[in-house]
Amino acid sequence: MKKWLATSLTMALSTSMILTACSTKPTVEPSSSANSTTPTVSTTPAKKGDISVSVYDRGSIPAAEGTLEDNRWTKFINENGPANVKYVPIPRNDAAQKFNVLFASGSAPDIINEFDPNIVNPLIDQKQLMPLNDLIDKNSVEYKKVLQDYPALKKVATSPDGKMYKIGRVLESFPSYAVFVRADWLKKLNLDVPKTTEDLYKVAKAFAEQDPDGNGKKDTYGMALSFRSEFAIDMMFGNPVEMYGLVNDQPSRAFENAKLATEFKKRLFDEGLIDKDFVNDKNGAKAKQDYLNGKLGIFPTFVGSWFDSTVTDIQTLKKTVPDADVIPIALPKSPVGEFIPDVQSPVQMTTAINAKTKDPVAAIKYIDFINRVSTGTSLLFGLEGTHYKKDANGCPQIIDPNKTKAEISWAGDYAQSYSRLLLGKCSFFQNQFNPDIPEQKAGLDMFNKAESLYLDSTKKYRFVTLQELIPSFPKDMQTSFNTVKKQITDTWLKAVLSGDKYTVDQAFKDVQTSWDKAGGKQMDDFIIEWYKTSKDSSFMMKDLWETVAKQAQMKK
Repeated sequence: MKKWLATSLTMALSTSMILTACSTKPTVEPSSSANSTTPTVSTTPAKKGDISVSVYDRGSIPAAEGTLEDNRWTKFINENGPANVKYVPIPRNDAAQKFNVLFASGSAPDIINEFDPNIVNPLIDQKQLMPLNDLIDKNSVEYKKVLQDYPALKKVATSPDGKMYKIGRVLESFPSYAVFVRADWLKKLNLDVPKTTEDLYKVAKAFAEQDPDGNGKKDTYGMALSFRSEFAIDMMFGNPVEMYGLVNDQPSRAFENAKLATEFKKRLFDEGLIDKDFVNDKNGAKAKQDYLNGKLGIFPTFVGSWFDSTVTDIQTLKKTVPDADVIPIALPKSPVGEFIPDVQSPVQMTTAINAKTKDPVAAIKYIDFINRVSTGTSLLFGLEGTHYKKDANGCPQIIDPNKTKAEISWAGDYAQSYSRLLLGKCSFFQNQFNPDIPEQKAGLDMFNKAESLYLDSTKKYRFVTLQELIPSFPKDMQTSFNTVKKQITDTWLKAVLSGDKYTVDQAFKDVQTSWDKAGGKQMDDFIIEWYKTSKDSSFMMKDLWETVAKQAQMKK
């Protein structure tokens, strides 16, 4: 692992894909290398196979762009790729339920795009997914080369039986959450940047009660708590939620930390410092709109695109509040220490192939097509000259942020298995910003500040290791775990919403009881034994920080 970390993080830059039309015009054939700079064009297209592919439904595609199944990028893939693809939407917040229904009915797609090992691993145990070693060896070009160039990817993908059932990708490690604060409100109310969770509460209270927007109305929220904003609060308190953290160097569900996080959320709710209807804001859209409309002071959030968060969103906010000033802040210190937010894993399993697929060769060729730099560049940045131009270093640079947001920002899930580090230096977020444009220079400064705050190896991380790399439970434990984790989530939420009728202390007792009845000790023992025997050979936090250091060198 360390040898790989020290030597492997370099790949060449390729140019964007040449758009071609369908059967009556030249078609783009798979290249002979993951580093191919120009697609090979053939006037006699090969016969295409028919496959179905899952894609996350995040509710983010603009109506003007069509549907997840039929839009400019599904057409692009079908016109230029090696297969006729039918896309199957999977609700991002209910993927497990949807996949269960699809597999039970025999209608699961051929290619399964899913990050969660708790969904994928049971499918492996049930022999619902195809072993891929021979298929890759005999029929893959691009993905096979990725495995050769990044040995850690193959290591993480290989199951205990020696077979690979998962396709993975390599990409930049970056903070995937942030806490954005209205600095102009801090200044107006003579408040300091919050350093502790108690400070954060006081600032949220002031933002909700002291009319920071100066309109004479009590119509501002101190903080967001809906959807993934709540996860960011959990991070501050080292709450691993349904995963495992480290307590005294031993894996733990850390229910004490969850109790602290719940007490904080309840305080915000009881005092009316957040939107009281946050539970019904299922995807965080309402909180995001409050933020963009200038009515939200503290916005803890998942960051899918740092460019969108620091440029496009700020421009939208400034249309309503021209003097708005937003800054990222470090996760405030809680009673259990200082933590960093969740971080994108540099080695990530993303995809699998249904064992019942009728055309596995078409499936692996599709994955090869997605793993071409030209394809990935198109799906992440759009078309050269239309959505991006190349800077002096040959890196894609966004031309119009609003056009990119409308036409490109939602397309990344079609490139779920694409190894983004294949773009070399250009794969890093800093290269998406044009420092010659003031708004983008400000966005770049925000991103660099966030990285310095969040990629801090001196602080704690709420998980044992990157969450995708924590093993799933054996089949006999997984069903119990899936049931009890929902019970636990519902119990903590009940404590937040119930006022004095149901206290956090009672919830804490009930959570522990539920866990014990579900066989929690056996689950704990399984993870503790894995950690004891595998921590020296698995990808752990020390490996992440070495990777971050190596990637920092690549960026220079």
